[in-house]
This record gives sequence, structure tokens and C-alpha cells, in this order.
Amino acid sequence: MLFCVVHFTSSDPLSPLNISGWILKTKTYFSRNSPVFLLGKCYHFKAEEASVESVTGSCSGEASERELVIGSVVEFRRDFASRIWLTYREQFPQIQGSSFTSDCGWGCTLRTGQMLLAQGLVLHLLGRDWTWSHALKMDGLDTESWTASAARKLVSSFESSFQGPKPLESPARAPGRVEEASTHLNCVYHRKIVSWFADCPAAQIGVHRLIELGHASGKSAGDWYGPALVAHILGKAVKEATDPELQGITVYVAQDCTVYSADVIDSLQKPAQGPETETRVNRKAVIILIPVRLGGEKTNPEYFDFVKGILSLEYCIGIIGGKPKQAYYFVGFQDDSLIYMDPHYCQSFVDVSMNGFPLESFHCPSPKKMSFTKMDPSCTIGFYTRSVQDFEKISEEIAKVLKPSSKEKYPAFTFVKGHGRDYDYEQSESTSEGEPRHPKYSPGDFVLL
Repeated sequence: MLFCVVHFTSSDPLSPLNISGWILKTKTYFSRNSPVFLLGKCYHFKAEEASVESVTGSCSGEASERELVIGSVVEFRRDFASRIWLTYREQFPQIQGSSFTSDCGWGCTLRTGQMLLAQGLVLHLLGRDWTWSHALKMDGLDTESWTASAARKLVSSFESSFQGPKPLESPARAPGRVEEASTHLNCVYHRKIVSWFADCPAAQIGVHRLIELGHASGKSAGDWYGPALVAHILGKAVKEATDPELQGITVYVAQDCTVYSADVIDSLQKPAQGPETETRVNRKAVIILIPVRLGGEKTNPEYFDFVKGILSLEYCIGIIGGKPKQAYYFVGFQDDSLIYMDPHYCQSFVDVSMNGFPLESFHCPSPKKMSFTKMDPSCTIGFYTRSVQDFEKISEEIAKVLKPSSKEKYPAFTFVKGHGRDYDYEQSESTSEGEPRHPKYSPGDFVLL
């Protein structure tokens, strides 16, 4: 695990350091003069020294007609470090049907998919404004790559700090004021979300389970998984999950770059199981995953503004993407650079069945940046919606981002009214009422070459 120090300057020099065969950046530079977007929130580091009006103006160019969140460097760091970070792990229980006890070198796309889904679950159970109380308490190192052995020592030190089992109290027994009860409940949900992605066969959305579901698509442990395939595997994992909390959410995967609105609305109107909380109501919420391709061999520059627009939306949960042969979880941007979380660090297995298991290795204190020009064209975009009203708002905001410019021919994806079955091109081209069917879209219709 690598802890980076974030530096804020007016330029963006990157000096990579090669450690143990991996190219690692020891510093990430941000500009104080440009807004930073992180999963729909806008931060401007000149906010403390400039007028609110001038800063708001610089943010509103990317996030029109929505509430802006403007904060300091500390607030940005707290927000970023609170996102759940899922990386390569080693020494976990052997994956059934293989000899693998680690996903190092091949599981990066699965990990980025897990991170995106984890963000959707954080929105679902904790809300976008939630931050981890220890987010700013992790020490950072400038030049040391934390190898597996170093990570093991870290985990052992945290484990030894817990003297005997200390069971979690139920939310109903949380002491004192409403704020304390809410904080306690958030801690319970935080650990529960992390445990769903644990590296063991019993975990609901762990690597073991995802590999098992990938068999139907001809994939096995050690194979490379693309962003679109990972989207479908995540959808199956959530659908078949047995935890009542996970049964309160469904994953909709767009087909052929098309989101059929009636299918999403039907899912939103289904009753959900599990307790109702302030941030979660007793009905299904939906995570929408949209696999797209933004060019031919390389991402077409015409899509750069589109990606910025998507990452500036309030309901966006990020992008499963990366650069060729390396998957990253894109969570934001500044100027012409994407901000991402990197799964390419091999950390030791953490036993989440242990009471008070250490959370530090599931959070990264420092972001990394990459030029838009290096972005691989294949990616999967994610959104979270809690209600039909939310979905209608999301559709309106995304429609503005999707609107083709004078240079573009097609949008990256589209929203279509009705159900997917209504647009089955192989059936009769008219409905029983004599109304013409719309043709079914194909991925090629939405690629700029």
C-alpha cells in the first residue's frame, strides 16, 4: 500500500519511481487555480482566499444548475480518503477450482468494479456527505512503497491493539443523543459494506464470488476481465446476494449503450427488505451501470468534456476505466487530468470476521492523476438513484451532458422510454397496436472514430 503526499501547485509535473516492477508516483500535484471535482462535489482550494462568487463561477461551468460544494484542501482530502479503496490482496483463501490465493496481476478490473459498487452502497446506506472519522489520521509516506510484508506488519499492529472481542452494539442500544446513535449506525454500515467485499468465499461481493459468477461467461481466476463484463458480474452478485440490506438495491446494466427508462422505474418501484433509515427508505434503489466505448483504439478527444460532465454530476458513482492493460477507478478530474483510485497495490488478506477488524487498508489517503489522453476507450459509467423522482432528475441532467456538440455525431449512450423488450429488433417491427418499433441500438452506433 502506498501513501502519497498531495501537493498543490500551479503545474502538474509527475516523477514516477520504479519499485519492484511497478511504476509508482510518489507525489500528486494539484493546482490551486482550478476547481477539482470529486464524484459530483466541487472543491476549489482558493475558496479561503477568494470570494465565494468568483469561486462559484469557476465551478458552475462544469456543474450547472446543481448545488455546489466548495471546500478547502482538508475537506477534499477527507472526502477522498473516505471512499472505499479495494486493491490486490494476497494470502486469502484459495479460489475454488484454481491454485490462486492472490489476484495480483490480473484482478484490477474486478477491484475497480468493486470500488464503484462500494461507492453506490455508501450512497445508499450512508449518503454522499458521509466521511470516515479516521480519514485524516492515516500517516502518509513520500517515497516508500508498502510491500506485502510491510502491510502484514501494519495489519498485525492494528489487530494487537484490540484486546479481546468487542461485539458491536445494535443501533437500538446506541447510547445518548441522536447524533451519537447516528454515528454508531454509520460505523456499523461502514464495516458492513467493507465486509461484503471481503476476500473469502462467504463474502457477498468478494473476489471469490465474482470469479464464480464469471464462469458463465467463460472466465476463470487469472483471466483478464473487461469493464462491460465486470458490470454484468456485479449485477448478478447483487441480485443473488442474501443479505437483507443488499436485497434493498438492484443493479441495472444498460444493453447496447441504451438505458430503458421503464425498466429502471420498474426496479425502483419494487419493495425492499431491511430496516428503514434516514438515508434509506423501504423500497428498491438502483445502481445504473452503462458500458460504453469512447473511441476506436484511443479515446476520442471529443469525449473528454463528456467524461468531465459525467463526473461532475451529483448522482455519479464513478467510472470503471483505466489506461491500456491497467484498470483504474475514476472518481473526478481537474483541468485535463482524471483523478483515480489505483488497485495495483498488493496488500495482505484482512479477516473481516474479526470484531473491530482494521479499516485502514481499505482507504487511500492520497489521490492519483492521469491525463485524459491516456484513457482507454472501454469503460463502464455508474449512477445511483433512490427514487423515480431522482431518476427523472438524473435523466434530465445527463441529457444535457449527452447532447452532441457540432463535431459529434452520436452520444456515448442514450435514454429511451419504455422497456427493453419493446425494442427487440428481431420481433415484428410494429406493436400490437400498430405503432412502429424503434430500432435496437448497437454499440457501434455510439463510437466516434
